[in-house]
Amino acid sequence: MAQFKWVFPLLLFAVFLSACGNQYDGDFSYKVQDFTFTNQDSEKVSKSDLKGEFWVADFIFTNCTTVCPPMTSNMSSLQDQLAEAGLDDVRLISFSVDPKNDTPEALKNYAKQRDGTFENWDLLTGYDFETIKEFSVKSFKSAVEQLPDSDQVMHGTSFFIVTPEGNAIKNYDGRKAGNMEKIVEDIQAMK
Repeated sequence: MAQFKWVFPLLLFAVFLSACGNQYDGDFSYKVQDFTFTNQDSEKVSKSDLKGEFWVADFIFTNCTTVCPPMTSNMSSLQDQLAEAGLDDVRLISFSVDPKNDTPEALKNYAKQRDGTFENWDLLTGYDFETIKEFSVKSFKSAVEQLPDSDQVMHGTSFFIVTPEGNAIKNYDGRKAGNMEKIVEDIQAMK
């Protein structure tokens, strides 16, 4: 019987811990690494700036000839849909996977061409390629690779919901416009 005397206190402690913090219904939970990068207005944006807010992240670059134009147009559409749903506090974060070429000005023009605005959308650069490659893999389990003999970069096409605590918990194919409505619905359900 003595071996069971700790069972009840341990069970009570486990119940107490599970009641602490917000629990979100996600498909996974990846802790996003700390970062401080530069946005389209040459201002520093860090993970701590996003604490307490839901945010949606993706990876793009302005010289991309395939998936990035529709992804960025979809992010702009998501921005509109979030505003229509009254979710103005949700932030959008696009990380450049080509920081050598993607200056703040280039990123700003790229989003503007797709009707993006910057009240809640930051397009980030100001690091080297190895930094963003490692950040993408560690934070989002999403590969980034420079294609040999090319200016193109292979990267994931997902949009990730990140919780106010800084954990990526869901992803959606960012190339599909219909997924933007699903992202809005899922964030509404978690708030």
